[in-house]
Amino acid sequence: MTITLSQQDYWQLVRHIQETNAAASQPHQDINRNTDEYDITWKYPKQLGAGYYRKIRIRDGIVLAIADYRLHDDLIITSDEREHPLELNYVLMGAAPSESYPVKVGQHCFCGSGMAPEEAGYEVADLHKFTVNIHIEPALLGQWATDCSKELSQSLNYLIKPPDRLYHLQIYNTSSAMQQIVQHILQCPFQGLTQRIYLEGKVWELMALQLAQLPEMDGSTPSAKGLKPDDIERIHYAKELLVARLDDPPSLIDLARLIGINDCKLKVGFRQVFGTTVFGYLQDCRMERARQLLTAGEMTITEAAQAVGYVNRSHFALAFRKKFGINPSVYRKRQRHFWQIS
Repeated sequence: MTITLSQQDYWQLVRHIQETNAAASQPHQDINRNTDEYDITWKYPKQLGAGYYRKIRIRDGIVLAIADYRLHDDLIITSDEREHPLELNYVLMGAAPSESYPVKVGQHCFCGSGMAPEEAGYEVADLHKFTVNIHIEPALLGQWATDCSKELSQSLNYLIKPPDRLYHLQIYNTSSAMQQIVQHILQCPFQGLTQRIYLEGKVWELMALQLAQLPEMDGSTPSAKGLKPDDIERIHYAKELLVARLDDPPSLIDLARLIGINDCKLKVGFRQVFGTTVFGYLQDCRMERARQLLTAGEMTITEAAQAVGYVNRSHFALAFRKKFGINPSVYRKRQRHFWQIS
């Protein structure tokens, strides 16, 4: 069975477990922690799986999260467009590829700040997942670049973007030096204020190593691996395949295999060529096709939903309303009224 949750519902469920069962929450046996307001561990929701989630607020603007769990069922978490801070996400065990985070064990994802697009994350049941995630507000990085916290260095422009601009995202292999620092974080021997000072030092060590991996920061967007004409042609073919298979679209990995390039190049290249993610483009096409079907008046809402790949009518209605600002039932009634008076 596959469970689908919005990101908001997912975190509401996790926090509900924290609030109603806080007394039963126990830290992972391999991690020492101080049970204060800055460092909270709670059990993973038993409805979804087993494990724990730990959140440490190191200081204002820096949050460390450690997740160690195993799901009972496959899980899809959908996210709307949202403002995103700087992020380092290290995969230590069992992460499955997704639309925006095709990160494997021994790799990490680095996100700049800005707008994170609408997306869907896929997680596989019975797979042990262990990740270390760090969120940093961009103004803090700016303090290292300039003497004024309100003025960001020009060299960081492509990493620190306003909320209406798509954020920078790239996948890296995690170096041995980074792996060692991550282990230091997991094995932190301190508590309270000493713990937070120690962990902040490790966070900035990781950020320094990360920045050292980036292209020369000259105030312009880093030169991503250039797309060859053949790559661009394949990416256009990927778009055609999506349009042709709206009712049963291929996964990102399958789509990459069909067009003959790897999934990472497809993800990055699709965004470069069309200015949106593969998932975002697919959703737009689905909704536009559904609107056309409802306008034609030859299908019910359920039939239109199925024609564009939706099994659950309520999920379809939610996506339609988000795209067009109106429920599909209301839209169809208006169209039928228009046909009657035409």
